This record gives sequence, structure tokens and C-alpha cells, in this order.
Amino acid sequence: MDDEAAAAAAPVDTHLSREAERIAEALVFASAQPVSEGFIADRIPRGVDVRPVMQRLKADYATRGVNLIQVDGAWAFRTAADLSFVIRRDDNEVRKLSRAALEVLAIIAYHQPVTRAEIEDIRGVQTSKGTLDVLMESGWVRFRGRRRTPGRPVTLGTTRDFLDHFGLEELRDLPGLEELKGAGLLSGRIPANFNIPSPLMSDELTEDEDPITQLDLEELGLLAPGGASDD
Repeated sequence: MDDEAAAAAAPVDTHLSREAERIAEALVFASAQPVSEGFIADRIPRGVDVRPVMQRLKADYATRGVNLIQVDGAWAFRTAADLSFVIRRDDNEVRKLSRAALEVLAIIAYHQPVTRAEIEDIRGVQTSKGTLDVLMESGWVRFRGRRRTPGRPVTLGTTRDFLDHFGLEELRDLPGLEELKGAGLLSGRIPANFNIPSPLMSDELTEDEDPITQLDLEELGLLAPGGASDD
């Protein structure tokens, strides 16, 4: 009887697994933003592991016109990279960033958490507020916290939208020194001691960062006094 019971249970497990795939597929399809595994896990049948479900779906979509991709622990459907030219429209293209904005974005990506003063020290020139505003408005850069140093400067980091836009699953996928050389983005006459830092792999605050409070948001102009949004 035990063997018969186990055999009878197998189709149920397969059914639950398939149902979990359908639910996960629907959740990701219906969302304009990447969907976290925790959100999906709370909605698929109890006892089904979300990670294998997502990996099977990813394999199913690997050769289709849209791919299921992972972005910083979340999942999203995106047009297959080799077909992006088919649907690209000139009126929907994101405006190009200035060289200064690209430099600042690269510094933030590789050196985060980083302050404005540290960005200026690396670049050797002042960084205008407008440059940071453009990166903030694009949704690629965010305030992380406050550095535990005199003046408590704000620390900056990249966002999930940054990873999504540039097709990165996580920050460790940022190109390294040899990849940047191969792409022609670095001169062959760079200093011998030049190196590219390994980006921080966690969104958690570091030991020398404090979380941003409501008072900090008001000071930064992100909230009106009293906590009300400017909107």
C-alpha cells in the first residue's frame, strides 16, 4: 500500500509544480517591474520550491522572442537581445547621457557606496547637481544612507532598474578590466597600477553607513516638512 500511495502522490506533485509555473508566469507577465522570488513564493502552492520553478520557466523561454531573466533576485520578461532592433522606435529611445553623467554612473556602479565628494575626488573635477539629478530621474541611482563621518554625507548606489536596463543579473556581471579593454572603452596606455574595484554585492548598509530617516529625506528635498510628499 505504501508503494501504491507514493505512486498516486507523484501525479499530484507534478500537477502542483505545473500550477506553480503557471502562477509564476502570470505574476511576472502582469508586472511592469521585476517580481521578487519572495512575492512569487507567497502565491504558488505551499511546499513548492520557487527557485526550480523559475529556472524551468527560464529554460522554457530561452529560445523565444521574449526571455525570462533574473534581475537582482527578481524576475522579468524582456525582449530577446537579438530581436531588440525589431521593436526599437526612435521616439521611445532613452536620451543619451552626457559624458559626465556616464562617468559618474560608472563610478557609482563600481565604487558604491560612494559620496559626491568621493566621486569628485575620483574624477578630478566637480560634479554638478544636474548630473546627479539626471541619474536620479532615470531611476538608475538612489540615495543609500549617510556616511558616519563629519557632515554625514549622503552615500549613493545603483538601483534594480539600473541592472534591468543594462541587462545585468547582478553587480558582479559588470565588465572587468580586460572586458573594458576589449570593448575599446579603456585606453591601452592606462597606468600600470590602474585597477577596477569589485562592486559591493549587497544592498545592506555598510558599517560606516546609517539609514536615511524621514528628517534626512526632508533635508534632501524628497519630502515636504512633516513627512508629506511633494506630490
